Amino acid sequence: MFARLLMLAPLALVAAAAAQAQDDHHMSPLQTLVVNASADVARAPDLAIINAGVQTDAVTAQAAMADNARKMAAVIATLKQRGVADKDMQTSGLSLNAQYDYRQGNTPKLTGYQATNTLTLRLRKLDSAGAMLDSLVTAGVNQINGPTFDLSDPEAALDEARQKAVQMARTRADLYAAAAGLKVKRILSIAEGGAPAPQPVFLKAARMAAATPADATTELAPGEISRTATVSITFELE
Repeated sequence: MFARLLMLAPLALVAAAAAQAQDDHHMSPLQTLVVNASADVARAPDLAIINAGVQTDAVTAQAAMADNARKMAAVIATLKQRGVADKDMQTSGLSLNAQYDYRQGNTPKLTGYQATNTLTLRLRKLDSAGAMLDSLVTAGVNQINGPTFDLSDPEAALDEARQKAVQMARTRADLYAAAAGLKVKRILSIAEGGAPAPQPVFLKAARMAAATPADATTELAPGEISRTATVSITFELE
């Protein structure tokens, strides 16, 4: 019996040592590295968003609204004739305001009414967008704001930016790990940050029909739209 106990003792010691090593492994903290990376992808825009409005003045509210409705109908007809789909036209503002004479020392005097109707337009043919604006002014538009250039399919550009950002983060992780005498073992987590929206470009070339020479046309310069993806990746090192 004593000999049997002596034989079992080494086996127990080996098992205890293996369990202790396993416990030490589980208790040791992971060596991790967090890398933040951003990547930009530029694309030529294929969409222009413009606000076009008609503002009319008249002595009575009814006259101001009726004149405004007539001119806006002509504007919408022009848009349809030039191929703008109904889904790309949306009323974004409609107002009627009384107008007063506030000359100093006098009681404010009602002078008439002002009606305003504004459309938000999505123009998909950028090569003819300038000519479109000129035709809208001729049709009765006397307020233009924009354009804001954008992409009709921004996700494609964002996906490419995401891939570039992940690749950049991995390259940096390898660099940092090598500098520390380690290497990247695996990715533990990936988080995506918010992407800033493209900045609007304000139209300065559009003019009223009366102030625009007959042979002048409005030119738009779309430039490029930049989409940015930002990622935060946690790597395990070994």
